[in-house]
Amino acid sequence: MQVGITQLVATDTTNEGFFKTARDAGYEVVELSMRQQGPLTGQTTNAELDAIRGLSKAYGLPIASLTLNHWSGNLLAQGQEQDTAIEQTIAGLEAAARLGAPVVLHTLGHFSADLYYDDAYRNAVAALRKLGPVAAKLKIAFAYEFVWNGFLFSPMETARFLDEVGSDAVGFYFDPGNMAVFQFPQHWVRILGRRIKHVHLKDWKGNALNGNWTALLQGAVNFPKVMAELRAAGYDGPLISEVPAALAPLAETAKTIRQIIAM
Repeated sequence: MQVGITQLVATDTTNEGFFKTARDAGYEVVELSMRQQGPLTGQTTNAELDAIRGLSKAYGLPIASLTLNHWSGNLLAQGQEQDTAIEQTIAGLEAAARLGAPVVLHTLGHFSADLYYDDAYRNAVAALRKLGPVAAKLKIAFAYEFVWNGFLFSPMETARFLDEVGSDAVGFYFDPGNMAVFQFPQHWVRILGRRIKHVHLKDWKGNALNGNWTALLQGAVNFPKVMAELRAAGYDGPLISEVPAALAPLAETAKTIRQIIAM
């Protein structure tokens, strides 16, 4: 396993600054973030993507993944909203391929009062059945991350959802901090198993009504059990820190991830 950090917690707003900060703090791989505004967007040209890949080589930090935060559509919806999200997601998959990032992260979308859960479920399955072949052709894994948007709150339901999509190129992006608010993260690992494509690391203390993010190993996540389940599932990819410097110095988090890997 490798020690990684996501650009979502970058302390420098430039791509080169992020690579330098990550290298100096002791990380081995990085995760970039495609956003609506910033150093990497849906409008970033191929030449600019090539320059970013050049920074990856210059700093000796492979790009392990790319978060897609640039989309304005909704994969849970129908019609134009979904079409827009699919189009933007394909652009993100193509950018990831050009950057050499083997995994993209997506959170699918959001509900509204008029978008019912069962409709959103069917819509999302249909959308990912369209995106799966694109990801497979590009040799990129599309990884859905559980977030607090009210969708797929159970590992059993998530496994069923991914199996209905039916593509080896579509899987799960595991983040134990997101589950620790409600459940036991190691349960998700055992149930989802080889569907797990990538791993974020965060920690959480408390519950949904009274809780907060913490530095790694300072919250409720049982990392020894999580690591045991990840190994049993055959996961040997990177562990990507999503811990901001406000909670722990970036170099200290890198050291802590090495401790977690050794568990």
